[in-house]
Amino acid sequence: MRAMVFDGTAPVLRERQMPEPRPAAGQLLIDVHACGVCRTDLHVIDGELAHPKEPLIPGHEIVGTVAALGDGVTGFAAGDRVGVPWTGSTCGHCRYCARGRENLCDEPGFTGYTIDGGYAERTVADSRYCLHLPERYADVEAAPLLCAGLIGYRTLSMAGDARAIGIYGFGAAAHIVAQVALHQERTVFALTRPGDTAAQQFALRLGVQWAGGSDETPPEQLDAALIFAPAGPLVPAALKAVAKGGVVVCGGIHMSDIPSFPYALLWGERRVCSVANLTRADGHAFMQLAADVPLDIETTPYALADANRALNDLRDGRVNGAAVLCMR
Repeated sequence: MRAMVFDGTAPVLRERQMPEPRPAAGQLLIDVHACGVCRTDLHVIDGELAHPKEPLIPGHEIVGTVAALGDGVTGFAAGDRVGVPWTGSTCGHCRYCARGRENLCDEPGFTGYTIDGGYAERTVADSRYCLHLPERYADVEAAPLLCAGLIGYRTLSMAGDARAIGIYGFGAAAHIVAQVALHQERTVFALTRPGDTAAQQFALRLGVQWAGGSDETPPEQLDAALIFAPAGPLVPAALKAVAKGGVVVCGGIHMSDIPSFPYALLWGERRVCSVANLTRADGHAFMQLAADVPLDIETTPYALADANRALNDLRDGRVNGAAVLCMR
């Protein structure tokens, strides 16, 4: 089986022939068709997320078909198209799992981080954390739904009923969540890297009210700011743009240090919060929404062997929408 492998010694992947995986009890064996390339993969490979599995097959936006089922699997059959997201397992008994907050589990497993992922021709996954996918999306389009879409959905949910939404960092997650917010009849403003006119034009094509650089001020005060770029200085910038009672939601798993800022920016019952992982309930709810709302998923496809090029393009800001590895 071909796979792109991270061995922990350098921020590059190496193509290897790996043993064919076999499904244990409760697992699905999946023929991988496509796997999204997420910024979290960069954080793992660049050493910003500690203690990954080594060696590791990255990738947690996996789309494929069920090739075989382990003992005890229910709800899936051979030939089903499935998606495998970031959350790959939870303990089921810690204080968070017991309260229905499995995204905060004390002993989680994460696909493409502590569990081998989808930069490969085949993978195995715990069936309880796999998702059926909306038929309206081709494999390449469906892949970004499994993290960019899901994390964007959870990030937007944490903004509550905010009507004026500013999105900082207009990449894979942002271009999906912007469409969800517009469908919900919210007003959306896009804030990109300063000077990134391509991303700004992309956002305007999707229907946002205004697009500019993150060093600019949106034309009206925001009720909520969603930050997807991993840049800590965006937090005080977003607080400046948010009205009293508003919220700044940090949607990434990693962010550079947040600089100090005057209390006046936080005063007025403004809030700053983070998003951590996702629950299975999030997955099912978002896939139903994606089935009902025709989302325009912008992708740039790469061959599996070109995974390093895809990662470098993402690192350098050369990808509009989402990068996706294709196995066929």
